[in-house]
Amino acid sequence: MSITLPQNYRPTDREPFMNAMQQEYFRQKLLKWKAELIEESNQTLQNMQEESLAQPDLADRATAETDRSLELRTRDRFRKLISKIDSALKSIEEGSYGYCEETGEPISLKRLEARPIATLSVEAQERHERLERTRRDEGAD
Repeated sequence: MSITLPQNYRPTDREPFMNAMQQEYFRQKLLKWKAELIEESNQTLQNMQEESLAQPDLADRATAETDRSLELRTRDRFRKLISKIDSALKSIEEGSYGYCEETGEPISLKRLEARPIATLSVEAQERHERLERTRRDEGAD
């Protein structure tokens, strides 16, 4: 089933939550984001292959190694994001996209627009973060 979205379509609260158009909108948004991340990763890899760590100057070599380390961390972050995007795409296929994993309640469209890989509602995310802070603070004692 292929859905063509109207030009400049944006999901609104005035339509049924996660109807076919909203699902297609977020599917396309996620696919576009994934393609951008893959393109950036490929560019990073190409840049890393072109750069040589065989710098004669110690300071230049240290700078190159720092840059390389930063690039590798960025690639790892992209890899994790792509995995989350793939999970979100799978949840669209399964019909569970847009619903909080903890409460089953709809995640706000505003939140999904800002973070299309969100799996928790704002309230559940805040509870989760408070719990994490409490655990961290208890561990510091």
